[in-house]
Amino acid sequence: MKRAHRLRRPEQFQHARHQGRRWESRLLILQAVANRHRTTRCGFVVSKRIGGSVERNRAKRRVREAVRLIYQHIMPGWDVVFIIRTPAIISIEFTQLQSLIEQLLRQASLWQELPSQEV
Repeated sequence: MKRAHRLRRPEQFQHARHQGRRWESRLLILQAVANRHRTTRCGFVVSKRIGGSVERNRAKRRVREAVRLIYQHIMPGWDVVFIIRTPAIISIEFTQLQSLIEQLLRQASLWQELPSQEV
């Protein structure tokens, strides 16, 4: 994911946490707040309860890649934070992970369908 599309500073994460809305699933939490930019910025959080650094990094990489593949469907102008709740996110199928993220984005009304390109 490009650097311009990521949340990097702690105050950016805190702003999404305190000012934004929250949607939950069994494996992930989505927090979102509107920003003043034309792009959507995403951040990923994993607590130490998930496991050691290897498990935490693997979980974060899987969620980051799933979001990267569907990034064009996320409405522009939002700061979005994905919080990983359980280590089960490491073992589920990648397609299930993508559909879970899509489901959360649809609940948050941040999902936009792309216009179909006719050949």
